[in-house]
Amino acid sequence: MAKQTALYAKHLEANGKIVDFGGWDMPIHYGSQIQEHKAVREQAGMFDVSHMTIVDVRGPDATAYLQKLLANDVAKLQETGKALYSGMLNNEGGVIDDLIVYKMDGWYRTVVNCSTREKDLEWMSRQSKGFEVSLTERPELAMVAVQGPKAIELVKQVKADAAELIDSLKIFQGKGKGEWFYARTGYTGEDGLEIMVPEAEVAEFWQQLLDAGVAPAGLGARDTLRLEAGMNLYGNDMDESISPLQAGMGWTIAWEPAERDFIGRAALEAEKAERAANPQQALKQVGLVLEERGVMRSHQKVVVDGVGEGEITSGTFSPSLEYSIAMARVPVGTADKCLVEMRGKLVPARVVKLPFVRNGKQQF
Repeated sequence: MAKQTALYAKHLEANGKIVDFGGWDMPIHYGSQIQEHKAVREQAGMFDVSHMTIVDVRGPDATAYLQKLLANDVAKLQETGKALYSGMLNNEGGVIDDLIVYKMDGWYRTVVNCSTREKDLEWMSRQSKGFEVSLTERPELAMVAVQGPKAIELVKQVKADAAELIDSLKIFQGKGKGEWFYARTGYTGEDGLEIMVPEAEVAEFWQQLLDAGVAPAGLGARDTLRLEAGMNLYGNDMDESISPLQAGMGWTIAWEPAERDFIGRAALEAEKAERAANPQQALKQVGLVLEERGVMRSHQKVVVDGVGEGEITSGTFSPSLEYSIAMARVPVGTADKCLVEMRGKLVPARVVKLPFVRNGKQQF
């Protein structure tokens, strides 16, 4: 039996088309994925992200433990509420998961993916040996992402008591008010909030947002929005066999201080040296734009004349740009052109720097 979030009845009420997503019954759309996508780009849309796993890390060794566990360095978080994006790596430098960690008042809150929940919790627990820390999962908290140019304004309208707190949030920062937690983060390339809400209160909150004009959006729109924003999807764009250096996540590795021995560091340093010595064999992440009709999809082969081959990791039709876009892993020597194998034919595509769209505007 798939699990259901506290908003399941609301999804059915709104005629959500339900699919199995990482063991959860979740809405893929509520009638029109394109309209939901456009609502987020132009006004405001909301997603039920209660299937994400919230884990609180407390104890005297919480900082030291996370400095060992994550490739990015939580010591960078100077201000309470500030958030950090990081890969959690295995000893070979592959990505077990990507996650967000918030610096709380003397402790940390992490948010990990639902599809990797069990292996993440097992790994986090195993790595805590020798550290004085406690890991507490918070399944009683639901989570709603409200995204788009009008998202913050509409949430403040609905939660007037939190308006001042919301106004004080910087981008990539979260703050709590009672059991609620408001974070100025998201997965769409738009401004907005990800809000943790006690399960008992979330259906009423969802209804208030609906009444205020926020459009419900499903997993389909979430995928096209994140791909336009050049954001990785775990299992597509990286996994345990792919390092952050190959998945466009090099910026999330904190190499300094050199003595911080995070899990996977030795493997990444060896890979970095190998990339410098043999750049022709190294891979990088790029964006692709299809100049003609057709839709690029995951696992299609990418051919770069005179350089080598790569693969599309995520591909779709972009509702904002009205043509196909993709993220691909290709040889480092790839310049601005390549060919994509589609239905047995090699189709020309343009190589661009990610993201494709940010704050509703084309970026390349």
